[in-house]
Amino acid sequence: MNVSNRVAVITGAGSGIGRATALALARRSCHLALADIDAAGLKETAAQLANLGVRVSTHALDVADRAAVRALPAQVLDAHGRVDLLVNNAGVALGGTFEQVSEDDFDWLIDINFNGVVRMTRAFLPLLRASDEARIVNVSSIYGIVSPPGQAAYSASKFAVRGFSNALRHELEGSTVGVSVVHPGGVATSIARNARVPADTPPDEIARGRKIAEKLLRLAPEAAGEIIARGIERRQSRILVGSDAKVVSLLERISPVNYWRILKKATAR
Repeated sequence: MNVSNRVAVITGAGSGIGRATALALARRSCHLALADIDAAGLKETAAQLANLGVRVSTHALDVADRAAVRALPAQVLDAHGRVDLLVNNAGVALGGTFEQVSEDDFDWLIDINFNGVVRMTRAFLPLLRASDEARIVNVSSIYGIVSPPGQAAYSASKFAVRGFSNALRHELEGSTVGVSVVHPGGVATSIARNARVPADTPPDEIARGRKIAEKLLRLAPEAAGEIIARGIERRQSRILVGSDAKVVSLLERISPVNYWRILKKATAR
């Protein structure tokens, strides 16, 4: 897929993988409609794109807000006149076992990580169908391939993104709209620092958990953005981001039930 002079809508574009993907696409002359709940982050992303010669619009958006999502396609059309790519990247994290996580927190995460993807896809699919070549790119996670303890809510949301993306790809087969699902491994973003935790979690446990998580987040976001952009160009149905994602994906295929025992032994060493 040649993304030059196409228009991409990217959620969660105010930082991390969203910002890096925006920069990677801009370097390929793709115009951008950037959305995020973080207005300051959006402004910084737009500033980094200023000298790359592409048209950029910014849109304050909470993907959990149904009315705001429904209004966004008209805003993007006003700014760009078309849409060819939709990158559903916005997401949040939530630590704790299933029994520790409250129902409200569980629902909060699902509403952003999964329902947000569905809402954005529903809102933009008519515009994508009008393109001669379009693509929906849904960001899942390595935890949409394997399910570690302490990540019941997050993993559930990312498996849901994976299942939705795969079914949608089959439904759109033969149309001008393709679907990619992205599985990043440990990318060095702020997601671990910003993760919500159960209210009664001891501070030392929170600090220990975040320290462990950040040790695993090693791949630079810029590298992740390039991998995603190349995956879009190659029309890849599955985009694995990072060597850890590739290894874990292979392990899950070889041992779909017992992979966690193997991973525990490997991490213990």
